[in-house]
Formats: sequence, C-alpha cells, structure tokens
Amino acid sequence: MTVGQRRTGGHSAGVAGVLDIGTNKICCLIAAPDATGRMGLLGLGHQRSRGIKAGMIADAAEAEAAVRSALAQAERMAGLTLDHIDIALACGRLSASRFTVRAGVEHAVVTDAEIARLVGGAEAFVAKSGRVAVHIEHSDWWLDGVGGVADPRGLAGRELATQVTAVSADDGPLRNLLAVIERCHIEVGRLVPVPLASAIAVTAPEERAGQVLVVDLGGGTVTLAAIVDGALVAVEAIPVGSNHITYDIARSLATSVAEAERIKTLYGTLVKAASDNSEFISYPVETAEGRAMYQTSKAQLRSIIEPRVESLFALISERLIASGAGAFLTGRVLLTGGGGQLLGLDQAWMQRFGGDARVARPRPLLGMQAGMCSPALSAALGLQWSLRELKSSGRQLSAGHASRRGYLGRMQKWLGEGF
Repeated sequence: MTVGQRRTGGHSAGVAGVLDIGTNKICCLIAAPDATGRMGLLGLGHQRSRGIKAGMIADAAEAEAAVRSALAQAERMAGLTLDHIDIALACGRLSASRFTVRAGVEHAVVTDAEIARLVGGAEAFVAKSGRVAVHIEHSDWWLDGVGGVADPRGLAGRELATQVTAVSADDGPLRNLLAVIERCHIEVGRLVPVPLASAIAVTAPEERAGQVLVVDLGGGTVTLAAIVDGALVAVEAIPVGSNHITYDIARSLATSVAEAERIKTLYGTLVKAASDNSEFISYPVETAEGRAMYQTSKAQLRSIIEPRVESLFALISERLIASGAGAFLTGRVLLTGGGGQLLGLDQAWMQRFGGDARVARPRPLLGMQAGMCSPALSAALGLQWSLRELKSSGRQLSAGHASRRGYLGRMQKWLGEGF
C-alpha cells in the first residue's frame, strides 16, 4: 500500500467512521452493525484539540496532527483502516433558513429527477447569499397546490413543491476544514451539522415528534437545534462556549487556564448551599517569589460562574428570538455537550426561562459502558445514529457529501489538485 492510500479492513460491511472536531477535543468513533443490525463500537480515538478556535481551523498543521492522532487511535482499536469518514460540522456560522421550492413535472409523473431539481434549486437559493447548503430537509409535499402528499414519486401532476429547511455554512471555514481532513489522506463522507447530530443523540423519535430544543454547550461554541413535529426548524451556532467560564475563573483567581479548568470541573456549580461561604478551595498561583497556594470559597467561585452563564443564556435567547424560534425557550429543553455538565445548569435555565429543562446524555452504542456516554460525546454519537434515523424519517432531501455533485464535489476536486 503506497503512502496516502487507505483501505477498509476487518469489518468492511456497514463500517461507519465519524469525526467530531471540537475546540477542546477531537473524537473519532468507528462502529459497525452486529447480526441483529444494532450498531456496536469498534474503535474510539480521543485527543486534545490543537489548532482549533471556536470550532474553526486556526492552525492547519496543528489541527491536522491532532486529527491524525485521533483517527489512528480509533483505527488501532478497531483493527481496520478507514477510507472515508463522516464529519460533525460546527464551523462557518451555521444557521437555518426555511423557504419553498418548486419544480415542474417534465413527463406528467413525478420521478427522482424532480426531487433532484428541487434540491438543486434549494442549494442555488442558499448560494445566492454566499453560503453553502450542508443539510436540506423538507416538511411537506405539494402536488399541483394540494398538500399532505406523503411521497410524490409515481404520482401524476404538473408542479411539485415543498417547504425546506436548509442548514448552511460560510464558504471559507468549510473549505479550511475539508483541506485539513483531505491532508490526512481520507475521503470526507457526509457532513452533518453538530446541532442536528447532538439532537439525534440525546432525543428519542417520540420526543422529536413533539417540540424540543437541544442546546449543545461545547468548549468554543454553543449550538442550538429546534425541532417540532419531527422537522428541524431552526439551527444556530454561537462562537462562545464553556471555555469562557474557564477564562473568567483564571482571570479572577489569577491562576493558569489549566488550573481554572480543574477548579471548574471539580467544584463549579450554580447550586447555592448554606456552607458555600465556609467551604474553601485551594489552588496554586505563580508569583515572582515562586508558586504560592491561595484559597477561594465556593460562594466566590459561583459568583464568577453565574454572570458568564447568564450571558450565555442571553445570547441563546437573542438568537432564537431573532430566528423566530423564541417559543422553544420555555418548552422542553435538553442541555448537552461538555459544558452541559455544569452542576445546576438545568435549574438555572428553568429559573431564567421556565419550561422543562434537563441535562441529556447520548444513547450508547452496543458495547459502550454507560460511563463512556458523556454529554461531551453527543455530537460524535449522534453522527453514528444519524444515518439511519435521518433516512427513516423520510424528511432528508440532501446531506453534505464530498463525492456528490455540487459544491462539495468541486471542493474535493480542488483539494485533490492542491494536495
């Protein structure tokens, strides 16, 4: 096998590799179905992120090295080598738009050609704004102005129409991400928006059949997915995350970021207790005379965390209201992602907005221990579940794919010529 070539070995049938490139971590999961069709874990790679800021590529060489490490770790555990991988997409200021597309029926009976023209029309409409459609799904079909059509294929008519939700991203950050993956000598399969992947990981189909808001609090970004009646109606990505809580602690306590992260993880809470003023946390501070030990109370730590959480809540509220999905703030809300594990976050949400909020963990793959299913893995696990669930929903019209016609196909050609 020559350098740059990759083969799929061992468990070729149904093997799915997924990659979540976050600000704090890079996670690679490899899974395959067992004899009963249940997806089981084959390999897991987990590396600290390098070269990533707010979900975007800041240093291509550093990011490439981290991706290679996570990929190699998962492949060694699985005992195989992947030739393509699906990507959780968080960069490029993700957002969703809803509009109606129409196509004439050429031969009096609806075929896949009409569906393809609708997808092409939706992609072209998004491209007019200078952005790239990475996920397109529909909410209903109309044939000659009559709605409620379950599947128009094979039906006679003159005009086919549907309302679509198109999730789009900025061109530049997407191009940079694809370039890094391509330099790892592996083909990009599907691109799935992180908010959608996380929503699939932590919700049951029955929950999505109602109304639910999934908030994924990552290290560098907060992503939002609003779903009603099984349809995605709003997607947002905010370039602020739980790392900002860490930075606030480091600045206020004059300690290192690493130590601030340790303090946040072990002692961070939004829950008030009578003993908070009398319980103290020791931490090191580097001074001109050397390292010294300082102390802070749990009450003081909470007073640092609370304003940042309130700021995050305000940003989330502002984005959802602007997108027309403000009503989701007071409904059922699932909090996930690494930052979603902050103690008392769900109670703080309900005090701020009301409604019913809870911290949600992703569903495990077969062979995964419950302790492995941290909210921080929601996007990666959601990618594994998404292929089946998006297909079974019947709503997905198009998902970003590097080998298909259109923008990502042109990007693959450009990357091949460049590298």
